[in-house]
Amino acid sequence: MYKNLEAELARIGATRKDVANILGRTPGTVSLKMNGKSPFTIPEARILKTFLGADKSIEYLFAQEQRDTR
Repeated sequence: MYKNLEAELARIGATRKDVANILGRTPGTVSLKMNGKSPFTIPEARILKTFLGADKSIEYLFAQEQRDTR
């Protein structure tokens, strides 16, 4: 899950449906990507960074939580 990306989307009031429209993907595909089950492509990441107008890096926006594997 991309908590930083979710936070930035919430900051501007954008939904996953908005993301789907911007990327030309289905909401289901975006859901898989947002949940970390399917990767975002580099072009998709760039499109989202531009859409967000965020001064945050792509690395920050797409940082994933570390899972405890103990």
